[in-house]
Amino acid sequence: MSANVVLISTYELGRQSFGLASPAAWLKAVGANVTLQDLALCALDLEPVRQAHLVGFYVPMHTATRLAEEVLTRVRQVNPGAHICFFGLYAQMNRAHLRALGADTVLGGEFEEGLVDIYSSLDGQHPDAHDEPVANRSPSRRSFMVPDRTGLPELDQYARLQVTPEVSRIVGYTEASRGCKHLCRHCPVVPEYNGRLVIVPPEVVLEDVRNQIDRGAEHITFGDPDFFNGPQHSLRIVRRMHKEFPNLSYDVTIKIEHLSKHSDLVPTLKETGCVLVTSAVESFDNRVLEKFDKRHTVEDVETSLRLLRNVDLALNPTFVTFTPWTTLAGYSEFLRKLTLLNLVEHVSPVQYAIRLLIPAGSKLLELAEVTDLVSEFDNQQLLYPWRHTDPAMDRLHQDVVTIVEQGQAAKHSRREIFNDIWRAAHKAQHDESDAYRDPPLADVRPVTDIPYLTEPWYC
Repeated sequence: MSANVVLISTYELGRQSFGLASPAAWLKAVGANVTLQDLALCALDLEPVRQAHLVGFYVPMHTATRLAEEVLTRVRQVNPGAHICFFGLYAQMNRAHLRALGADTVLGGEFEEGLVDIYSSLDGQHPDAHDEPVANRSPSRRSFMVPDRTGLPELDQYARLQVTPEVSRIVGYTEASRGCKHLCRHCPVVPEYNGRLVIVPPEVVLEDVRNQIDRGAEHITFGDPDFFNGPQHSLRIVRRMHKEFPNLSYDVTIKIEHLSKHSDLVPTLKETGCVLVTSAVESFDNRVLEKFDKRHTVEDVETSLRLLRNVDLALNPTFVTFTPWTTLAGYSEFLRKLTLLNLVEHVSPVQYAIRLLIPAGSKLLELAEVTDLVSEFDNQQLLYPWRHTDPAMDRLHQDVVTIVEQGQAAKHSRREIFNDIWRAAHKAQHDESDAYRDPPLADVRPVTDIPYLTEPWYC
């Protein structure tokens, strides 16, 4: 007898949910009746939940995990006997908390086989909660299936690539690899994969791309934590993709370290349709970069920026702008550097307000100065709270959050929001000089029509 499965996503950066589509293919292959619900676009449909034997919550992000907790209460109310599973990057690191909330099973980043194992244990009746037989499965599997996106909202309902102010493209999403070879201390991938990399076969990736193009995709986001973890594998895929679909564009995420190391491969990105490279720059303070173990310097960022501009590729830099080591002067210097590098129009305003998040299992806790700073783990916020030793920095953070929220609500431009933040930062330093009023002009040529995804990156 086929059992009913409901898989739920609460938030995935405006993307159609790969984290639902991939396990859906696996579960349907063994006979499950699968319903997918993307709550970022649709309200929770309670009828399939009432009939479900297994309800899975996909939690790839901090925000998604907190939102899923709220939905769990409603699911338990309407179907107290369903087996509840949390799966994804933020599941295993919050295992104890999620189990206390009522999760029966918690699976990490490689979850498809685990969900099939749970399904196979069901006999068509609501199972009793049991211990996790697959919760600690090593993320090293080499079996993959093409995602099944049946039942998800159409791609044109999700975030788009804004090519120019007048032109946008419908965006699909896939992954050529999972995990990461690197051990950046602040990265949520590290506690789950610990330097391991899982490669997805090219034919699986390409078939997923073909299916999304059939559903209207004009651009593909590769969601790999780092597209150059396996550069030859990744380039093999985009070369074949470009040959088959020469008008298709795409974007990727690549570490500054890898842009420097594989600079000779960057022109190939451009030649095969890449228009945007996201990179976790994080800071323009080498001391902070060292704390994060980013393995790049501010000078490396400048070199990588020149490299991308030489082939007309846009950089989408992301930052952790408020850290225990950031000072008022340092924050103002960060803003000045953005102006001098002509990056203001490249930066989503939310990046100015990103505050260091320290989740369970973070490698930052290996630093004595961090463990001395943080408070007890907060199960409501799913993080270790911390306060800056300079209260003025925490006040500035709140000011910046307000400026960003109000500026975006009023549809101010990136430059206008930046200028407001510039003034707030100098006011916090009691700086009444000309710098307080006017940011410096960039020394490089203006950049126009910078492509960007309409849903900005954050955690």
